[in-house]
Amino acid sequence: MLDLRGKRVVVTGGGGFLGSFVVEGLKKRGCEQVFVPRRKDFDLTTVEGIEKMFAAYKPEVIFHLAAVVGGIGANKENPGSFFYQNAIMGIQLIEAARLHGVEKTIVAGSICSYPKFTPVPFKEEDLWNGYPEETNAPYGVAKKALLVQCQAYRQQYGMNAIFLMPVNLYGPRDNFDLESSHVIPAIIRKAVEARDSGANELVCWGDGSPTREFLYVEDAAEGLITGAEQYNGIEPVNLGSGFEVSIKDLTEKIARISGFNGSLVWDTGRPNGQPRRMLDTTRAADWFGFRAGVNLEDGLAKTIAWYEKNPVQS
Repeated sequence: MLDLRGKRVVVTGGGGFLGSFVVEGLKKRGCEQVFVPRRKDFDLTTVEGIEKMFAAYKPEVIFHLAAVVGGIGANKENPGSFFYQNAIMGIQLIEAARLHGVEKTIVAGSICSYPKFTPVPFKEEDLWNGYPEETNAPYGVAKKALLVQCQAYRQQYGMNAIFLMPVNLYGPRDNFDLESSHVIPAIIRKAVEARDSGANELVCWGDGSPTREFLYVEDAAEGLITGAEQYNGIEPVNLGSGFEVSIKDLTEKIARISGFNGSLVWDTGRPNGQPRRMLDTTRAADWFGFRAGVNLEDGLAKTIAWYEKNPVQS
């Protein structure tokens, strides 16, 4: 087991949604040397920015969580930049970790890497059985390239790099900007604003039929840290809750919890995205004992309560 407490730990993306909870989780474990490289100081899409970060922090352990992400709309608008920035940042960072002799590198992948029609639940061994869903394929393929790099570097150089794939995340501090947010924060914002304005209806993307699995952000952070401490394998590992819900049922839950009593109207001219998405979480449970602890109902209530205290102003 890796004792993180005395290590110099860098969390890329540590100022972001998931990363902020990973930083908190590490500090709760007694880690006193946790560093978060900010983009204004370290451009991790460049070799110069990465080398500057290594010179400043001399990391022994790296959590690579930094990513350029967004929902269906953002993915459709920015396929080139999403591919390039995610690929180049990860590839150069992993290479630098090898050259600098980093003790362990934890790379956060994405379930967007799975083929569009992966049998449900998604098993890690199905990762290469087809092309990802078109709207997020550039992002998913960029992330999957980092898995190959981790595996290749372990084989050739003996580098201890692991690849963990969290399912769709949600929770406090999420991105509630409708131009770039994912499904749960987008629906929460729309429902709260519709409630507060007295609107009679709430317009939702697609037809509500796709299913998704969601993992509360604090659970995801715990899974990443536990994996860092206990897992040293070459295979990718899913991090999820093991619970599937349709977008229609999810929207109804959010409307009810937030107190919106109007009608839900489905804009079927909008894309649905991948038809179904749920993970097989057996590996995480068997290999390092990770199981999600927060159920969807409780997680949504906590997220809505946080948003009501921190509403988006524009």
